[in-house]
Amino acid sequence: MARLSPENETVAREILSRYPRRRSALIPLLHLAQEQDGYLAEDAMEHIAELVGCTPAQVLGTASFYEMFKLEPVGRYVVNICTDISCMLLGADELLHHAEEQLGIRAGQTTADGAITLEGVTCIAACTEAPCLQVNYRYRYRVTPEAFDQLCEDLRAGRAEGVPPHGTLATVRQHIPADRAAGPADPSSGVEPAWMKGTSSGGGA
Repeated sequence: MARLSPENETVAREILSRYPRRRSALIPLLHLAQEQDGYLAEDAMEHIAELVGCTPAQVLGTASFYEMFKLEPVGRYVVNICTDISCMLLGADELLHHAEEQLGIRAGQTTADGAITLEGVTCIAACTEAPCLQVNYRYRYRVTPEAFDQLCEDLRAGRAEGVPPHGTLATVRQHIPADRAAGPADPSSGVEPAWMKGTSSGGGA
């Protein structure tokens, strides 16, 4: 378990500067913590609570609401096989069963080498491409058992193009130079943000 590293704390404070209310930055900071450790460590959530000015319980309450945030360690690659109606009709249940046999685990478990966590999930919004799955939330379409086996081989060999380790939301981090920032202001303060000055138009006949 780890707090945010010094480098990530610097990134966190830059993210915080974009929001008029610190708690509005909670979800981006959770993604940052998950990118660091692969899951949300308790110490990291406590650190985020300090940064945004709330309790660790409130951070956990937000994190536990969203499926993409993991509260326990997972594999380097989380494979979500959709089992909702469109995928089910085109073989998703059979695909999930094949995946369990191929990996030697049940859905919800992680392989002994720490490489792959397998999950059965509901709709991932790719119904026309059934049966489909996601690897660290990157899509794979019309997956056959043979294609699944090849995918697992590629993941373990580091050949899966476009799939970073679990927790990496994006491979390019947004950076807004100070002279390009919009100048956030708390809506309750009554202070007009710099970018709005001079943009108001009066009414009247």
